[in-house]
Amino acid sequence: MATESTLTPEQILSAAEDVLRRFGPAKATVVDIARALGVSHGSVYRHFPSKAALREAVTQRWLDRAHHSLAAITVERGPAAERLHRWLATLFAAKRAKALEDPELFATYMTLVGELSDTVEAHVETLIGQLAEIIHDGIDQGAFRPTHVRTAARAVFQATAHFHNPAHAAEWARPQAGADFEALWGLLLNGLKGA
Repeated sequence: MATESTLTPEQILSAAEDVLRRFGPAKATVVDIARALGVSHGSVYRHFPSKAALREAVTQRWLDRAHHSLAAITVERGPAAERLHRWLATLFAAKRAKALEDPELFATYMTLVGELSDTVEAHVETLIGQLAEIIHDGIDQGAFRPTHVRTAARAVFQATAHFHNPAHAAEWARPQAGADFEALWGLLLNGLKGA
């Protein structure tokens, strides 16, 4: 349990996740989060000036978790086509795992994400930037035909939305979801190669 003097933002965010999972975004309060930590709500406000700032930080933390593994794939060297496939598959697997393994928290985050469009837009732009970097490498390697990299990256992101946009989460548990993903990947790869 934290004390008023040792409380860290990370402890607050972890407790906020637990409280949001338990009560949902409509009922979770800063007082609930402070109670879970054994501190006063003023201690939470010393790190996050408002409930909105805390909710935004929780959402940003959740979105950032996706960035780390995808960023690692982005900066690897090696065949761009293999990296692009793995990047897309990793994004799909992460989103599917969150939706299917912790549906309460996933629903909570979808509510928060809906409230924080600027945070989500920045997240999407980061992901498109990662895709652009891999596509650029593919062009340099001669694996992909020359094209406007940022436009191609945005098109790949939008084309694969069925496998990462939460609006489609209910379909991710279907047995054919993996095969559908691979079929789309084949079409995208042929398009990038100019085949």
